[in-house]
Order: sequence, then structure tokens, then C-alpha cells
Amino acid sequence: MEWGKHSGHQVLSDLSIAHLQRPSQLLCPLKNKKTNAQYLFADRSCQFLLDLIIALGFKRVLCVGTPRLHELIRLKMSREQESSVKSLLLDIDFRYSQFYTEEDFCHYNMFNHYFFGGEAAHEICRKFLHQERGEGVILVTDPPFGGLVEPLAFSFKKLITTWRETQEEDHSSKELPIFWIFPYFFESRILEFFPSFSMMDYQVDYDNHALYKHGKTGRKQSPVRIFTNISPSMIVLPVEEGYRFCSVCQRYVSSGNQHCEICNSCTSKDGRRWNHCFLCKKCVKPSWIHCNTCNRCALRGHTCESAKAGCFICGGAGHKRSTCPNLSVTERAGKADRNQKLKKNKKIKMDTVKRPYVKHAAFSRKKIKNKKKKNTLAC
Repeated sequence: MEWGKHSGHQVLSDLSIAHLQRPSQLLCPLKNKKTNAQYLFADRSCQFLLDLIIALGFKRVLCVGTPRLHELIRLKMSREQESSVKSLLLDIDFRYSQFYTEEDFCHYNMFNHYFFGGEAAHEICRKFLHQERGEGVILVTDPPFGGLVEPLAFSFKKLITTWRETQEEDHSSKELPIFWIFPYFFESRILEFFPSFSMMDYQVDYDNHALYKHGKTGRKQSPVRIFTNISPSMIVLPVEEGYRFCSVCQRYVSSGNQHCEICNSCTSKDGRRWNHCFLCKKCVKPSWIHCNTCNRCALRGHTCESAKAGCFICGGAGHKRSTCPNLSVTERAGKADRNQKLKKNKKIKMDTVKRPYVKHAAFSRKKIKNKKKKNTLAC
């Protein structure tokens, strides 16, 4: 009886313990880009993150929206008795509650710092952060790229405040170590809320994303990077993948990221070699040229700012057409009247559309009935 209701669903049979230990591979990723699209770390990036966490000496990982890293840590714990790394997953996908206990998973919304399990779930997270007086824990997060940075920063600061409750007054300036995985073009926004962060050159790639793949060249390279408050000199990137150590910057950079003597830093953000512009006094992308009209570097064939800047009536800056001083009082009044009429007509139209369907149907039946009577009389 019940199987009939699920005849159109994808069904997996003969599930093993190994399948249940990798729920992110068992569950179909959510694909609604407007609400909850899921992109999961490729094994290369996931293993690199875990190896880096272990090399830095962390014992506990708070996985905020990183289910694949969480399950890899748990797999390591089950296979290696000596492994002392523990993790707690905070994720919006409630399906993971079928695979993990309440001590291992909290249904959580990172955009408003909301625990769906209430105070009990919040307490689990608090205890996890407070273990060993807050020592040896790192927060790793991989938020949806379409989300605003500000609400995410708000939630992460709430978690930092919870962790800081264990810190003594002498260590109040100490920071919770964080790996925030996000595209490089959000760098300025992230630094606005976390000035102590720096961006690593390591390219994070995903299994189920067509573009965010490592190994591609030019603009097709993955734009996803690691933002962290850990000293860049402590983070070793894999040399076999083309990363090298810059002795001047004291950090690992990609092979194409050449040190600029004028800027005194490795300036590339996207993996390509950037060129220094003496007029802009900074390095820019290789596909950009300096535009004298815009007074900055931009793509070839771009629309200059001066062509679209200012008022459409007088061309002046600092105001729009509707508030132009050259626009007469009569024209403004006429425009206001037109706007008022448009609103009124829109309201009338909406009222017409909202007319009950039953009345419309009754009117239609009455009209048909009268038409039949006329046809009978005519005969």
C-alpha cells in the first residue's frame, strides 16, 4: 500500500554502513538556487581542509554548513582509534538529523543565528565551544554564495561571543580561529566586518558545481577562497598543485601570483598574473586597461561612467531627474498627478481581478440560460 505513493521517487536498496557514514553522498543535493541550493566540497578540498586543521593542532571543529567535512572527520574517528578530532555540524538541511544524534547535529539557520531545536540545541553548541576552556576549537563555514555578508557576519559574531564566555579577562582580545570559505570578490565586504582576516590563494572546488573546479585556467578557475584570521605564514598550501612560498609576503601563493615590487605584495586574486597600473597606483587584472574618461582601469569596450553619470535633464551630478532644479513646478505637479492616476487604475484593476469566481460563474450561466430562451422563442 505505501510503496504506491513512492513509485515516482528514486529508491536505493541494499544500503551498507559505509553508505550511512556518507549521508552527503546518499542524499540528493537541494537545487533551488533561490532558497537552498547545496554545493558540496570535492574530496580534494575536503581532505586538504582536514589535513590543515590537524596540522594546526585543532581538536574540535564547529562545521557551519560544511556537512562533507563533518562526515570526513567522523569517518576518521571511526577508522583511527588515535584520532582525537571531534566535530559538531550546524546546518539548515534537517535531513541530516536522520543520520546524526543531537550531540552531533543541530538544525541551524546561519543567516539569523536560529537554532530550530530551541535552547537545548543552543546549549549543545555552547558546551562544544566551551570544552577545554575554549582551547583547540576552530569554526569552519561554507555559506551560500548568494547570501548577504552582513547577516552571516552577525551570526558568526554571536558564535564568537558564545566561545568568548570561557575566556578570562586577560585574554579578551583573543580570537576564535575561523575558516570562512567564500568567493574572492567578496573580500572587501568580509574585511569590513572582520578586519583581521586575510585571504588564502587556495582554490576550493565542489563536486556538483559546473564552474567551481580546480585545475582550470584563466577566468574558468574556481573563485572560491579561504578567509581566515590565522596567520598566513602558518598555512601551508600543496606544492604539488602549483602553490609556492613567497619569502617577502611570508605566505603561500598560487604559481601565477607574482610578487609586485611596487605594491610590495603578491597582488593577484584570481590566480592569473596581474599588471601594475602606475596611474591607478595598484595592480589590476590582465584583461583591464586604464580609461582616461573613467580615470580608472576597466575592461575594454566598457561603458564609461561619465556617459551615464548625473541627471538626464541637465547632466548635473548629485541629483536625479525627478528632483532636477530645471524641472518646472508644473511638470512636477503633472508627474505627481499621473503617478496618482496610475495607482488608482491599478487598484481598480486589482479589485476587478479579485471579484469572486462564484459570482462570475453564476453570471455566465444566467447569460447562457437567457440566450437559450431567446433561441426557443425565435423558433
